[in-house]
Amino acid sequence: MYPGHWATVKPQTPAVIDAASGEQMNWQQLDEASNQVAQLLQRLGLGVGDHVSIFMENNLQYFPIAWGILRSGMYVTCINRYLTPDEAAYIVEDSTSKAIFASAELAQTQALMAQIPSCPNRFVIGTNIDGCDDFSQAVSGQSTAPIAKELAGDTMLYSSGTTGRPKGIKRPLTGEHVSAGLPGVDVNNPYGMNADTVYLSPAPLYHAAPFGFCTRALALGGTVVMMRSFDPQLSLKYIEQYQATHSQWVPTMFIRMLKLEANVKQGYDLSSHQCAIHAAAPCPKEIKQQMMAWWGPILWEYYAGTERNGMTVIGPKDWLDHPGSVGRAINSSLHICNESGTELPSGEEGMVYFEQPQRSFEYHNAPDKTQSATHPIHDNWTSLGDVGYVDADGYLYLTDRKAYMIISGGVNIYPQEIEDALVLHPAVQDVAVFGVPNADFGEEVKAVVELAKGYEPNDATADDLLAYSKEQLASYKVPRSIDFSDALPRLPTGKLYKRLLKDQYWAKEDPAKS
Repeated sequence: MYPGHWATVKPQTPAVIDAASGEQMNWQQLDEASNQVAQLLQRLGLGVGDHVSIFMENNLQYFPIAWGILRSGMYVTCINRYLTPDEAAYIVEDSTSKAIFASAELAQTQALMAQIPSCPNRFVIGTNIDGCDDFSQAVSGQSTAPIAKELAGDTMLYSSGTTGRPKGIKRPLTGEHVSAGLPGVDVNNPYGMNADTVYLSPAPLYHAAPFGFCTRALALGGTVVMMRSFDPQLSLKYIEQYQATHSQWVPTMFIRMLKLEANVKQGYDLSSHQCAIHAAAPCPKEIKQQMMAWWGPILWEYYAGTERNGMTVIGPKDWLDHPGSVGRAINSSLHICNESGTELPSGEEGMVYFEQPQRSFEYHNAPDKTQSATHPIHDNWTSLGDVGYVDADGYLYLTDRKAYMIISGGVNIYPQEIEDALVLHPAVQDVAVFGVPNADFGEEVKAVVELAKGYEPNDATADDLLAYSKEQLASYKVPRSIDFSDALPRLPTGKLYKRLLKDQYWAKEDPAKS
């Protein structure tokens, strides 16, 4: 379903709520506001299959803008609000977005607008910016009626690769009316979400999972309670205040909530909470056990990617029987294969592939990357690059991650992009970036630098490199620390043998690896 349906069923019921302020947008308001966005896009000459970007903080306006795009048969690209202007501009340009909706609250917005010459339609929420149209004025004169041909759109979100710039993940549009459902929204719902759901979203809306779960909750007629940013105690407060029934988290959030004082943790009524969903990063068994002891057996875990090429899910009872598993495949088949593509028996570790009737996605403008994610024999088997095994009951256990990918606080960070930025500094002869243990975030970004001649391996040099990184990269990609090496371990072919470096740091934290 979509806002047009629920606006007729329960027009005055809240659709979305800003948790901090209590500001609400009911179903009639969401339906009419998203219709105005759709009318605006149509008036500008955009049509089915066109691309539109959103660059905003968590804001109630995110929802009518996104739904206006999705009910126009277009692709919506949600851009990470922490990207630098250059990083965000690359995504706008690469996606061939014909329009962008951006927030004046973000410091990068003005600089971004100067770097997207191929995007002619620019709308700003908040303070006026030269060369942009005011969003409120642009939509105020538009009809609140739906456009004549409401076809289902989809997302094209960007996921960084292990090399080079991030790539958009694109799927074919269904060509169906939006009332038939959005791709990936009205399926895979083992969590009991329905029209009575109150879904607490503590995470940034630009991320695939929060955006997807918010969209799913709304499509099913539930109410979304949006947090502007995660806060451990406020999360508990909002569960009680808004009687949240469902929520979605990453393990770092669990860790921070568990570290609250006992009287704070026990000071809120969480009895409405029926289902806490988590994913995005491995959750330590001990953390999950502590959360279940606190919240009860309501934790559901899934393994999937923005690619939506397959999914595993595990409920609380099954997890207690199979601790450490990320579940069994639903609406797809699971295969574990060796490097040559031969399928392996249960218990043996290999590359994890999902099978669909046909390959369901491609990496925009990156056929080589699309092919590298595809099984060497079966075109409809694709992988997210993770390694694992299945047990005799078909439960998947992940044992490694994509090559050298860093998962920090549930966010995927790819070293190559950071290395590519640092190597441009005149002091850097060579550089390796990888994840090292972090008690709160799981991993943090570490850089090891081989210096060029004339530079000294001291604190001043490290500080200079860190300052340079902050100018070139989004804040969450900036190394937390920089070490120096006389020579990085490269093979004769030029390939960096990064595992030798990474193991040194992980061994310091785990004596068993020494």
